[in-house]
Amino acid sequence: MTNPARPGWGDAWTVDDLQSLPEDDQVYEIFDGSLLVSPHADVFHGAVANRLRRILDRQAPVGVLVGQDIGVSAKRSSYFVPDLFVASESALDSGGAALDPANWLVEPRKQTLTVLVSSAGGYREQAVLAVGEVYRTEQPFPLALPLADIF
Repeated sequence: MTNPARPGWGDAWTVDDLQSLPEDDQVYEIFDGSLLVSPHADVFHGAVANRLRRILDRQAPVGVLVGQDIGVSAKRSSYFVPDLFVASESALDSGGAALDPANWLVEPRKQTLTVLVSSAGGYREQAVLAVGEVYRTEQPFPLALPLADIF
């Protein structure tokens, strides 16, 4: 069966094309115009995401929300669904198909936290931390994140 959202032959997928995909147990993302389809996370991955969310919720100030199940896109030809996002309430109130990209990557299988910062031409790696270390930052809010508490 042909999906009505499918772009024309040879055309790149965009964020707009995702609106017509079925609501099923798959996660649909786009990387440089190519559609990526994957199942939901396994139990360990989900547990790590929920522990991290609990820590971030406790430390987030008023006006900053920690959430799940919202896409992130810097351009129409790439769209990802992170396990968690941290955003200002005003960013969420503005609506739209996706949020701007986040700055933390947590890798459950590697048990690491990679901190990325926006720079000219993309992102650069600021730090990589492992279990036993504590990530401390003032941005986007004062935060102490002991990695042993999430893995």
